[in-house]
Amino acid sequence: MDPELLSNVQLFKNLPSSELKKIADRMSPVEIPAGTVLFSEGDSGDILYVVAEGALEVIKAAGTPDERLIAVRRQGEFIGELSLINSEGIRMASVSTSGGARLWQLSRKDFDSVIHQNPLLAYEMVRELSKRLTTAHETTIRDLHKKNHELTIAYHDLKEAQDQIIIKERLEKELEVAKEIQKSILPESIPPYGKIKFGAILQPARFVGGDFYDIFQLEEHTYGVMIGDVADKGVPSALVMAQTHALIFAEACRDQSPDEVLQKVNEHILEINRSGLFVTAIYGIVDIQKRVFKFARAGHEILLMKTGDRLPELISYHQGQPLGLFEDPVFDIQEISLLPGTSFLLYTDGLLDVRSEDGDQFGMDRLIETFAHADHEDPQEICNHLWDQLSTFQGNTAQYDDVTMIVIGSDR
Repeated sequence: MDPELLSNVQLFKNLPSSELKKIADRMSPVEIPAGTVLFSEGDSGDILYVVAEGALEVIKAAGTPDERLIAVRRQGEFIGELSLINSEGIRMASVSTSGGARLWQLSRKDFDSVIHQNPLLAYEMVRELSKRLTTAHETTIRDLHKKNHELTIAYHDLKEAQDQIIIKERLEKELEVAKEIQKSILPESIPPYGKIKFGAILQPARFVGGDFYDIFQLEEHTYGVMIGDVADKGVPSALVMAQTHALIFAEACRDQSPDEVLQKVNEHILEINRSGLFVTAIYGIVDIQKRVFKFARAGHEILLMKTGDRLPELISYHQGQPLGLFEDPVFDIQEISLLPGTSFLLYTDGLLDVRSEDGDQFGMDRLIETFAHADHEDPQEICNHLWDQLSTFQGNTAQYDDVTMIVIGSDR
């Protein structure tokens, strides 16, 4: 492939010619005849495509009554990026061409190599993903506002009201799609990592929420761990959640310390976030060989540590400040040993805010007691036990806030 052609692609245009040549050498051309389906929604895939000529149509629910054209990707645009971010490589939509197209393709393996060698590509992809997600949600919000207004008028006419109920059901389906997109950002499963194991649960209070977490490999013996909570709920917080998750992941790939990662993420949030929402977060690095966890905490809930039969205790030097409020926030920076038989609980405030049918709050004291009696060695089983206890305590009371937790456990 000619590197000069690659320089016209938005994703790569800021790279020097030497790097463009390396990427061009990894990419291969592919011709797509008119009327061809490149891939279908739900397929597994591990290839990123860049449109060289022609156009690709992105379609949700293809071949069903709910089929919808959600985007057209033209020359210089890329597609298939979510299958590279999603650990299962699931395609989130169908892609076809009615007039034929010429594409360049890049495999997951080559994509990962390119990202590690050129972290700026992660920024470009994050910006494009944030733009696409924002556009999709803004369209849904505009539709919801319009239809809600029409529903108010339709109360005076039974026939119109019936029509609006049907429209409302379609909009709810679109929110379900938004929920699935957000879910695809988060890990579907967590594999065991030797003597250090992880468990996690995320339970949103609405269709989409502001909590996020991730556990991902950095080097052979190191893994990045993040958990965060966006102030507010619903679609606005979901947008900021997606941006923050992507930014932390991109900065983590640059081999920086946890506090440096959060500092850079804070700068980006101040630059791109116009909603005024802030984010509490923890980002850390687990070294399974050295059995240490080094982390930075930005105004987030304090970690709990349990060793053997001892009562769990809070681990904190100071509270720290959230992301998105201050130009130079103060973080709680720590390095703790993952001693055999020790478990650490990271969680969002929605866990503490769960209320019973009598209006009682779950609170810190109950959390410490429940964590203490989580008589399991497997971190995922500990998470499941905590959620079961929360559900029992909550009863039939509606969940007010998103609940997320991560347990890091060290084998005896």
